[in-house]
Amino acid sequence: MSTRRSFVKKAFSLTAPLSMTSMATSAMAEDISDALFQLSKKTSEHAVNDEELWARIAQAYTVSSSILNLNNGGVSPQPKVVQDAVDRYYHLSNEAPTYYMWQILDKGRESVRRKLADLAGTSAEEIAINRNTTEALATVTWGLSVGRGEEIVMTKQDYPNMIHAWKQKELRDGIVIKWLNFKLPIENDDEIVKAFVDATTSKTRIWHITHMINWTGQILPVKKLCEEARRRNIISIVDGSHTFAHLDFKVSDFNPDYFGTSLHKWLCAPFGTGMLYVRKENIASLWPLFPNDKPQAADIRKFETLGTRSFAPEQAIAQAIDFHHAIGSKRKASRLHYLKNYWCEKVMKHPRVKLNVSLNPTYACALGNFSIDGIEPETIASKLFTEYQIHTTAIKWENISGVRVTPHVYTSTKDLDRLVEAVTRIANS
Repeated sequence: MSTRRSFVKKAFSLTAPLSMTSMATSAMAEDISDALFQLSKKTSEHAVNDEELWARIAQAYTVSSSILNLNNGGVSPQPKVVQDAVDRYYHLSNEAPTYYMWQILDKGRESVRRKLADLAGTSAEEIAINRNTTEALATVTWGLSVGRGEEIVMTKQDYPNMIHAWKQKELRDGIVIKWLNFKLPIENDDEIVKAFVDATTSKTRIWHITHMINWTGQILPVKKLCEEARRRNIISIVDGSHTFAHLDFKVSDFNPDYFGTSLHKWLCAPFGTGMLYVRKENIASLWPLFPNDKPQAADIRKFETLGTRSFAPEQAIAQAIDFHHAIGSKRKASRLHYLKNYWCEKVMKHPRVKLNVSLNPTYACALGNFSIDGIEPETIASKLFTEYQIHTTAIKWENISGVRVTPHVYTSTKDLDRLVEAVTRIANS
């Protein structure tokens, strides 16, 4: 507990002589540390609507006071403890780059790997650190040997970069993509699993499963899908870009063959950090995207041969994990779902507003999506920003049309009241 109380304080403290600025910084760090400690004593049910406590924790972030950022689903801001760690490692690297980067920080990856594995509930020997979900899953897409005419089942609601990778493999290698097209939201596990099963033939090798669809926040029953795939001897690839450190789960809970995520989303790790999970028995047969001298080795580290890059962001992943643990996975997920439902339940009362996401925590968490009858998503998002300084994102993809709203733990219910008022005025116009 003493560690929990002190790590934020240390990160915020200044080394300069005591001044009004350093005193204020020290006081803020003490308050954030105490708020995290008080939070740790509460269950998720008791913490979820404690606005005063969450407001104190929000001080850990350096978000804009002039823009209300409700597009955290794209990339999340880092708490200052993480920002400071990046700066510290970056400045250290510049003192003697080839020494500190390659002989000190590069070796520090192992401790970060162990922390990530603990958070994921896997062996450290199954976790590779990379730059984002796209790179993690591209490693799988191009590393798997899939024969001409063999099939992959995926949905038209999957993330574009994953779709593009498999389409290129289809063009180059002659594989066949079997497309699903969901009408969202869906609140029925069996309907989703049946869609995958119905698209499966004797030639199906792979199910590409998006844990949370980024356009609306729809959660798919990934555990049931992975279990069904295994029964059919089908490879399961899970895109967990929007769920890792967002939902309260372990990767080992559903035991996929492959899992990729971006740590700069809900973990609030430095920009350009990601993670690849490869089940131990699959490592040797998966070709690395950037080969080393032993591309068929059963060592997870073969997927980290990226050449020269900044080691500062990946080292600071450790501070992001510490901050995440200080909040607690279950408390964080409960708060995020509470915030999503808070604004959704208010705007849905307007007759012109339609929700494109479930309010059931089994099928959605922080991400929400709404539309206003007769108004294009781009127009709504533009009005929210130019007239109310609220940053959201307009979505038009396949059969999805709406505005995505994504709060984070630093978002207050007062912030969301501001959103509700803006949406109501736009709907009344």
